[in-house]
Amino acid sequence: MQKKTQKIRIALAQVNPVVGDLAGNAAKVTAWTKKALGAGADLVSFPELCITGYPPEDLLFKSRFIDDNLAALKAVARSTGDITAVVGFVDRRKDKIYNAAAVLSRGRIVDIYRKAFLPNYGVFDEMRYFAAGDVFPVFGLGKTSFGVNVCEDIWHMDGPAGVQAYRGARLIVNINASPYHMGKGEMRRQILKKQARRNGVFISYTNLVGGQDELVFDGQSLIVDDKGRLIAQGRAFEEELLVCDVDVPVASKRPSVTISGAGDDKRPLGPYAARQPMILEEEVYGALVLGLKDYVVKNGFKKVVLGLSGGVDSSLVAAIAGDAIGSENVLGVLMPSVYTSQESGEDARLLAQNLGIKTAEIPIQKILEAYLGELGGVFAGRAPDITEENLQARIRGNIIMAISNKFGYLAVNTGNKSEVSCGYCTLYGDMAGGFGAIKDVPKTLVYRLAEYKNRAAGRRVIPERVLTKAPTAELRPNQKDADTLPPYEVLDPVLRLYVEEDQGIQEIVAAGIDEKLAAGVVRMVDFNEYKRRQSAPGIKISPKAFGRDRRMPITNKYR
Repeated sequence: MQKKTQKIRIALAQVNPVVGDLAGNAAKVTAWTKKALGAGADLVSFPELCITGYPPEDLLFKSRFIDDNLAALKAVARSTGDITAVVGFVDRRKDKIYNAAAVLSRGRIVDIYRKAFLPNYGVFDEMRYFAAGDVFPVFGLGKTSFGVNVCEDIWHMDGPAGVQAYRGARLIVNINASPYHMGKGEMRRQILKKQARRNGVFISYTNLVGGQDELVFDGQSLIVDDKGRLIAQGRAFEEELLVCDVDVPVASKRPSVTISGAGDDKRPLGPYAARQPMILEEEVYGALVLGLKDYVVKNGFKKVVLGLSGGVDSSLVAAIAGDAIGSENVLGVLMPSVYTSQESGEDARLLAQNLGIKTAEIPIQKILEAYLGELGGVFAGRAPDITEENLQARIRGNIIMAISNKFGYLAVNTGNKSEVSCGYCTLYGDMAGGFGAIKDVPKTLVYRLAEYKNRAAGRRVIPERVLTKAPTAELRPNQKDADTLPPYEVLDPVLRLYVEEDQGIQEIVAAGIDEKLAAGVVRMVDFNEYKRRQSAPGIKISPKAFGRDRRMPITNKYR
């Protein structure tokens, strides 16, 4: 016997709010609700905490911030037309606040769902702020019913979705602020498919999109049916209103709250065009572009400045910056010394020409000689060493920061995760800057992203020699990175095991790594925590990034 169904037109509003811009976020929710209404949707859902932006962090300790967020929600509710909207906000009951979802319809707040599972791992710190909810209402919509829950709730097989399904919900509306890292999209799909099959429910999963400090939210909102089959998926790294008709089974139980009807008399939508999955380099590059763009725009900058060395790191960052905010808004600064090869200068200029970015050239040799002259008395009797190398890096850092100060440009750091992990970088030198575009990108992935950029562009934007020459800091004669670090193809797997997977030396050796090599890398990572603590924030693209995820004590004797 065929199940009776109710056709529901669902709209998933995958939007990019700004943390703290309560009025702007409320206006965005209102505008996208009207878009959904215009598309004939019965139900529209918005991301987690979209009224406040995510994560609002310690803004949540400000009572007025909570008040203003509640006022913004009421303004949104008043503008709700003949549609049901699910909107993320901060609720307050007595002396507690909640990560919540409001169900709005016809100008009023119908009910509120409060998040039950509060993540407190990795980048999440929700137990610092929120109390947990324990009520799981089911809402009637036409002849069917739906439950609402928030982000982490859907990751728990014994969570609210099962309770709501038992109480008669045929559709689960889950709203999210799920940050991106490599492989996260497939993890989400598998969790949703499992939940849908287990509970016999359709699931709509609306995810935030945009950059917020170190975090990037990738969107890729989803709808799966009650058999766990993917019905529709939103774009990655873009705002989108994903609209889909779903035939949801008629409710078998009376809902907690009845809202309004859902019309079956709509002109059918066209067939859903399945999206091709992105390759790893494409999704990481997209995350870096969005993360840098939103950091620049949301913080009120117009242009960026970075050092151009002719190496692969600065070449990739320049390309990302050009794609993020337009090449006309990027200034690359060449700062040659006597150790800078002719090839490096040629490669930096060719890159800038290929990208169409502006350049400035400021040699540092005379500045270095002035430093050494003034320090000559103090340094008397001491042979040149890493001190003189670091002076060059710090001169370059000073030049970049001077241009940043003078013109109001954001100084973008070009250090990669491999260097930052091992401390192969100079504090107040090449680490200077306001934002680290590739801070969480291992060197081997830097090369892959550079090659991807060239393939995507259909031409050699990043010069071939940049990708083939041995990496070097060029701070002393004939210097190569391999003089100090293991080859990156050897180093990066060790860093992944130690930094991202928390493996000890014994486990790293068991994975086939030489014990002396493993111990040396671990020692470098541990010793340089003090540098990382003073570094610029940077875009997170791995499961465990420095700062947001990995927080180690500087003073630490455990080895």
